[in-house]
Amino acid sequence: MIRHGRYTKGAIVYKETQHFIAKLYHSMNPPQSIANVLLPWFDQHGRKDLPWQHDRTPYRVWVSEIMLQQTQVGTVIPFYQRFMAALPRIEDLATAPEDSVLHLWTGLGYYARARNLHRCAKTVCDQLGGVFPSDLAALQALPGIGRSTAGAIISLAMNRRAPILDGNVKRVLARYHAVEGWPGHRVVSDVLWDFAEHHTPLARVADYTQAIMDLGATCCTRSRPACDTCPLSAGCVAASSGRQSEFPGRKPPKDTPTRERWMAVITRNPSEVLLQKRPTSGIWGGLWAPPEFADESAARNWIAKSLGIPARDCFAGTPFQHTFTHFKLEAYPVRVHCAANQTLSTTVQFDVEDLQWFSLHPAPAVGLPAPIVRLLARLGTEEKERSD
Repeated sequence: MIRHGRYTKGAIVYKETQHFIAKLYHSMNPPQSIANVLLPWFDQHGRKDLPWQHDRTPYRVWVSEIMLQQTQVGTVIPFYQRFMAALPRIEDLATAPEDSVLHLWTGLGYYARARNLHRCAKTVCDQLGGVFPSDLAALQALPGIGRSTAGAIISLAMNRRAPILDGNVKRVLARYHAVEGWPGHRVVSDVLWDFAEHHTPLARVADYTQAIMDLGATCCTRSRPACDTCPLSAGCVAASSGRQSEFPGRKPPKDTPTRERWMAVITRNPSEVLLQKRPTSGIWGGLWAPPEFADESAARNWIAKSLGIPARDCFAGTPFQHTFTHFKLEAYPVRVHCAANQTLSTTVQFDVEDLQWFSLHPAPAVGLPAPIVRLLARLGTEEKERSD
């Protein structure tokens, strides 16, 4: 057995062979669909009052599915409600300024989701008359919509048969069938998709789709699964062998590098801060943040050049950390405060249009990374104390 998801080339070949044999066996001896057991459980225990379950439309389901990627339901609900209150129709999203969309997303993280959401809404409105296609392949051709999200739109909003494979469903199926390996590997994902396809029924597709997601979220949880109350426990290979913690396989460990950056944090009277709109690609794409530099001297020299303030007048702010998927950011603010009439030199490194002064009270209504929201709140408190 291969533990902890550590794959070598030989191990991958072995795993592919193992899955091929399992797939061949199941094609000759197909397992009974879990839908017959899962649907009665859903009728009694399933969640039926989530915000996106009311007035269920392709638009509302789509937004919820994008928000729920790598984010828990409890976190998503208030964001979803605010988003829908501000942008109730796909046409509203398509015509909204990007800054407004990113502002509504601030705090949810993974901001590429919001940018793709905005791009997709424009595409649907401009090219498809504001109507989502009902074809799986056509949905997947839209920005930011993968196979599972497309399946969710079709099954939940259109009640037509289409399998899904989000994180909860992967966990349920991996345990039920004891599918070895990390689902991020293609060979493992393919096996799970085969099982997802097999178990998805022809009738009550929307209820089944919600049921298997609910089971993973409330019963077949990542840690401490409630196998005693699970409707699938009798047929679950992991439960019968006491190996629930082994499935799904874990992602192979990888070192998380640390990236150091220095930020020019400039405030001016009365209670304003200078922010730069970041490029649309890359980390924090399209969001507003203080100008960023590779070292402290570069930040100090830029401040001196753009504001005419000697580098020695800058001072160090409180550093902060933020962990991304692939690296950890250590940010060091280089602070300076200037007078109300202070302007920027036209020879600064960044385009002047990408740099704007924003009031700290209230906080800027634009897209901001979560650590920058906290930084601005701290600056706002400092500026208020300065003026008192």
